[in-house]
Amino acid sequence: MTTMDTLSNALATLTNAEARRRSEALIWPASKLIIRVLRVMQKYGYIGEFEYIDDGRWGKILVQLMGRINRAGAIKPRTAVSYRDLLQMPHYIRRYLPSKDIGLLILTTNQGVLSHREAIEKRIGGILIAYVY
Repeated sequence: MTTMDTLSNALATLTNAEARRRSEALIWPASKLIIRVLRVMQKYGYIGEFEYIDDGRWGKILVQLMGRINRAGAIKPRTAVSYRDLLQMPHYIRRYLPSKDIGLLILTTNQGVLSHREAIEKRIGGILIAYVY
């Protein structure tokens, strides 16, 4: 059986492991997009260190959890937002985050995978792919 959305599967794995108070989570299959999203989450302190394990197939990622994730998920359908839309965020914040100062929206841009705060700082838009709080 194939996995339709590996990013959604990975974020659900993190949320479920946090709910069970686990200290680490094993994500598979691994992808470059998942690794880039994990780097953004690590930068903001939602997860600890993570390690890519090459198993000769798809690869796995071992993530150290810090107990800071209440919910993480993929945004479907992928929504394109401009810089102007990011400045007027209340619609997206109300839909995906509990408050305007709590959590991150993660988007993919032409400059890589960034949080919504970094995208506003760099004055660029992108495509919303995930949220975490």
